[in-house]
Amino acid sequence: MAINSHPAVGTILTCNFDQGFKVPEMVKRRPVVVISPKITARPGLCTIVALSTRPPNRIMPYHCQIDIRPRLPNYFASDGIWVKGDMVNAVGFHRLDLLRTGKDVQGNRIYRYDTLSDDNLRKIRACVLSGMGLSILTKHL
Repeated sequence: MAINSHPAVGTILTCNFDQGFKVPEMVKRRPVVVISPKITARPGLCTIVALSTRPPNRIMPYHCQIDIRPRLPNYFASDGIWVKGDMVNAVGFHRLDLLRTGKDVQGNRIYRYDTLSDDNLRKIRACVLSGMGLSILTKHL
């Protein structure tokens, strides 16, 4: 089920990239991190950066490995998850969903709402700036 309001910066979500995207763009569901605050003039849009459970073939300055605690659900094993700072997108809420962490004793889904630490957000922002050719600005983080 899609989100219906803008999540906080640093929230980990899943994004469905399989509709309307084509290789070499991302074309599958993957974890992402919200990097934009709510912008009134952009209702229904959220800027995100992609995460990967596998290291890139060639590690570049726009990649970094972060440790997320508590761990992500098993389908997104989180020890050493990789930030893909060159894969930034503004996407509609219809593509985004909260992370499902399981079910409670009544069978209701449990979702993850927490945000990443300031240290992890600083690393992510540095990767994004590098991916945009703006690494000179990382000194301001």
